[in-house]
Amino acid sequence: MANIGGLGKGISSLLSLDDISEAGKPSRMFSCPIEKITINPHQPRKVMEENSLEELTNSIREKGILQPLIVRENNNGYELIAGERRWRAAQRAGLKFVPVIIKDVEEIESLELALIENIQRENLNPVEEAVAYKKLSEVMGLTQEEISKRVGKNRSTIANFIRLLDLSIIFQEDLLKGSYTTGHARAILSVDDETDRLFLREQIITKSLSVRETEAKAKSLNMDKEKKFSSKKHHEQKKHPESPDIKNLCDRISSVIGCRVSITHKKDGGKLEIHYKNLDELERVLESLKVTDR
Repeated sequence: MANIGGLGKGISSLLSLDDISEAGKPSRMFSCPIEKITINPHQPRKVMEENSLEELTNSIREKGILQPLIVRENNNGYELIAGERRWRAAQRAGLKFVPVIIKDVEEIESLELALIENIQRENLNPVEEAVAYKKLSEVMGLTQEEISKRVGKNRSTIANFIRLLDLSIIFQEDLLKGSYTTGHARAILSVDDETDRLFLREQIITKSLSVRETEAKAKSLNMDKEKKFSSKKHHEQKKHPESPDIKNLCDRISSVIGCRVSITHKKDGGKLEIHYKNLDELERVLESLKVTDR
């Protein structure tokens, strides 16, 4: 139990002094039959690196399990809160019993602890980490700011991970396989058109583009799209010239939010468009409109 402090605040909070002082009591810590333990259905990690798991298995064969698994009681025995890798490695090593500590927590709290434990250990792939943050937001009702405090990462980092889930499944599978990095994925996200995204993906994979090269390609694709849009808009404006009143209104709104805006007005209504260059600019727009995280 000497290295409890290295487990991160999410898990160290599970192992209180009471657990250590009462370690001899069966109700707190004991050697549990391994078949009585089931995995946490909310476990965010879906892929376990085979070499790493085999190394842990060999270590357990030689030295046993040095850190107890954290479980909670359920109808069929015990459900893992933390320690699934150790549990799987122990099975491979042929152990019949494993050390466990029982914690009295509700299912919702078990979910939060399982997610945070994996995030803090940094052994999730990008998509799994993104899903974990989204679950903390949607299931636990935590804001991105609250999540950042609990896992010790910047709010912008949390937001960037969650945005990865805006990519279609083919890109998420690429990230799962490690075909490219989250930096490449963020560059892909900066391109709006799905066809352009797929083209950029092909370029990354076939030409082994760096993140910087990918960002430049994404910028070029967006500029081409903007030129086409501007050309089309110019053509439409020739047919329907913008009135001085509309232009004046656009200028006034732009001066307030700090971004270019355009207004299309027709007899039965219209639309107001805000054009931003990057996430920082978007965040400034949201702040000026008093639109913040919940």
